[in-house]
Amino acid sequence: MSNDQGPDSFHRRHFIVTAIGASAALAASSDPASTQTATTSGGTVFTGDTIDGKKVVSALDVNDLEPGKKHALYFQGVQMPSGQHWHVSVTVAKGAKPGKRGVLTSGVHGDEMSSVHTVQTVMNQLDPAQMSGTVTAVTDVSSPAIEGMQRRWPNSGRGIDLIDMNREWPGNENGASAASRHAGLLFNRLLRPNADFAIDFHTGTTGFEVTAFNLGGMDVPEVKAMVELYPVGQIFDNHAYPGVLHNAFMDVGIPSFTPEIGAARVLDTEMISLFVEGTINVLKHHGIVAGPMGRTVKDVSVFVGNNAFPILATAGGLVEHLVKLNDKVTVGQKVAVQRNSFGEVVAEYTSGVAGEITGQRSDAMSEPGNPLVFILFNKPGPEDAPVYPE
Repeated sequence: MSNDQGPDSFHRRHFIVTAIGASAALAASSDPASTQTATTSGGTVFTGDTIDGKKVVSALDVNDLEPGKKHALYFQGVQMPSGQHWHVSVTVAKGAKPGKRGVLTSGVHGDEMSSVHTVQTVMNQLDPAQMSGTVTAVTDVSSPAIEGMQRRWPNSGRGIDLIDMNREWPGNENGASAASRHAGLLFNRLLRPNADFAIDFHTGTTGFEVTAFNLGGMDVPEVKAMVELYPVGQIFDNHAYPGVLHNAFMDVGIPSFTPEIGAARVLDTEMISLFVEGTINVLKHHGIVAGPMGRTVKDVSVFVGNNAFPILATAGGLVEHLVKLNDKVTVGQKVAVQRNSFGEVVAEYTSGVAGEITGQRSDAMSEPGNPLVFILFNKPGPEDAPVYPE
C-alpha cells in the first residue's frame, strides 16, 4: 500500500485534483438543475431542521423575513465527510422600513477572532424597529477552520489539505473541493442575493500582527466613500488578490472592501471599537440607521499606500524588531535583526522603500522564507500583485 510520499506524489496529487475538477465541470455542464445560476433565485428555503431552536435554511431572501425584528438562523453549507452538513450562523436585522441591504462577514479564516467580535458588536447595537433596510451578518463563514481556530479549511482528501478559503470566491457549487463548494453555496444562496454593499472583516494571520487598516480599491467611488468613514490610521488602496471575498462581490457590481483588525487569535478591544464605529458610520451613510456620524478618517492621521513591501527572513533564529507598527521608515533603514542560538547576529534587515510599517511577525523565531515585516508604501505606475498579511 502506497502512502504517496515518493518524489512523484506531487504529480499524482495534481493529476487527481485536476481530474476531479474536470469531472465536476462536466457534471455541472450536463445537469442544468445543478448549475450555479439556478441557485441564485427562488426565495428562502427552509430545510425543516432546527439547531438549538434556530431554523435552518439552504437559501435566504431577506425580503421573506418579518420586518422590525432580528432573526437568528443557520445556513446549511457543504457536507462533511460523515455526510452531515457544516452550518454557518446568520443574524438578520430586518428594519421596520425598506432600504439598503448590507452584508457583514467574518470567519473566512478561522483564526480571526477580532473580526468575529466586531461583527457581533455591530449587530448587537442595531435596533430593527428604528432601521430602514436590512443588515445580514455571518460570523463563521469557514466553519471547520473556526472549530480549530486555524487559518485554513482542513479538507479531507488523500490526507489533510489546508485550503485558504479567501482564494476560493465566488466558489463553485460543483467544485473540486469542499471549500469551493461551501463558498459557492454561501455566495449564490446567502450573500450575493441579499447585498447592496458588503464588508468582509479579517485580521492578520497567526504569528503575525498587523495595524488597523482598510483594504480596497479607492478608484471605486462607492468603496472610497465607505472606507473613509473609519477612524483608522492606514488605507491599503489596492484591489488585492483574485479569489478574495470582497472581489467576488465587486465582480458582480456590489461595492465591497476588507477591514483588517490587528492580530489573529486574540480580541483587540481597542481596535475593535474603531471598526465598530466605522461600520455604524457606513450604515448611517446608506440610510439604514439614523444619527450623527462618529469619527471618520478626517479625525485621525492617515497613511494611504497602494502596495506592501515584504521583508523575508534569510536565516533561522530569534527575530528582534527595531521598529513598531505604524512607524514611518525610510529606504535603507534597519528594521530588524536576527540572532542564532549563541546570540550572534546572523542577519540584518533593511527597508527597500519609504512608507509605514503595516505588519510584523509576532512569533519570535523564524526560519528562512518567513515574512518578517510588511511596509505599506506608494508605488508609482501600474500596481503589481500585492503581498500583504491578510
